[in-house]
Amino acid sequence: MSITEIAIAGRQDSFLPTPYPQNHAANLLAQPDGTLLCTWFAGTQEGKADISVLLSRRDPSSGTWSEPVQLSDDPTRSEQNPILFQAPNCPLWLLWTAQLAGNQDTAIVRRRLSTDGGHSWGPIETLIDTPGTFVRQPPVVLANGDWLLPIFHCIARAGEKWVGSHDTSAVLISGDQGRSWTEHAVPESSGCVHMNIQLLGDGSLLALFRSRWADFIHASRSQDGGRSWSAPTPTALPNNNSSIQFVRLTSGELVVAYNPTSAADYSERRASLYDEIDDGDSRVDPVAKDGERSAVWGVPRGPMSLAVSTDEGQSWRRLDVEAGDGYCLTNNSTEKLNREYSYPSLVQAPDGDLHLAFTYFRQRIKHVRLPLAALR
Repeated sequence: MSITEIAIAGRQDSFLPTPYPQNHAANLLAQPDGTLLCTWFAGTQEGKADISVLLSRRDPSSGTWSEPVQLSDDPTRSEQNPILFQAPNCPLWLLWTAQLAGNQDTAIVRRRLSTDGGHSWGPIETLIDTPGTFVRQPPVVLANGDWLLPIFHCIARAGEKWVGSHDTSAVLISGDQGRSWTEHAVPESSGCVHMNIQLLGDGSLLALFRSRWADFIHASRSQDGGRSWSAPTPTALPNNNSSIQFVRLTSGELVVAYNPTSAADYSERRASLYDEIDDGDSRVDPVAKDGERSAVWGVPRGPMSLAVSTDEGQSWRRLDVEAGDGYCLTNNSTEKLNREYSYPSLVQAPDGDLHLAFTYFRQRIKHVRLPLAALR
């Protein structure tokens, strides 16, 4: 096994503090003064009821991350995929999912609000109570004031366990700062999840997706503010059925954080994300019907790489950040068997530098600061 931090001039690395054996699904938010907020979920293992949402902040002067604060506490549900969001002149939002055991099709979406930059928080509320609703990427604010929140629906057939094979994506749109929402489905999006939306220079929207089929990152575009979308189609960027994230820099360049691996290169598989969890229900593992596609799990989640586009996502060039074999046939962090780099989050700070946070071996969250020149 080879583990390598790729040498990049001006690079700065750190690990966020944590008392838990498993840490996953980081999400970053840059504040105007240069402070970084990072939220993620932690506990013994994803899907178990002791998984909760944490938050830490990075002081821009010292570069030090604070001890994490726990912001969710439901002893009956696994609380996952937190995201931070703040629109101009609005409170800071924290969103996350809450599910029963390893059953993502039972998930609902919860929310807390902060009016002091995340130092204190209001009560826990349920934002979306439709079972099976999941989030991963933060909302986008358009020039007309609309908020676009990408979601995906985790769907299991009656009597069967959820394994991800029938998940679909949609966009929730609010014109009143989150008080009410309308849902707009992404057509032909089966297997395309973790929808991540960015506004392009011509006013159109580009969305990139994780693929349950572990083939390629998929793309969809909207010309009407997110109310209708093209059917997702494969890009040239590989995907391993693991999360991605992309941002549009102030320069106009697009940067995607991802693992450049796919199922075409690997034969080992897992049955699902939650193989090790006994949820105690009576549902059975699904059997694929003729002609149906099945979600692919276990493709290596490494290296951690960036892809840069100067032509609004038509073409890409790759920069590796962390190298390793990405072994992820188990989620067990207590035995320290997992070696994945996954679930990246990217933000550009007010000084122009790029900040990347990602899961490191399912044990810690790693933060990497990259000068903008490293992408050129």
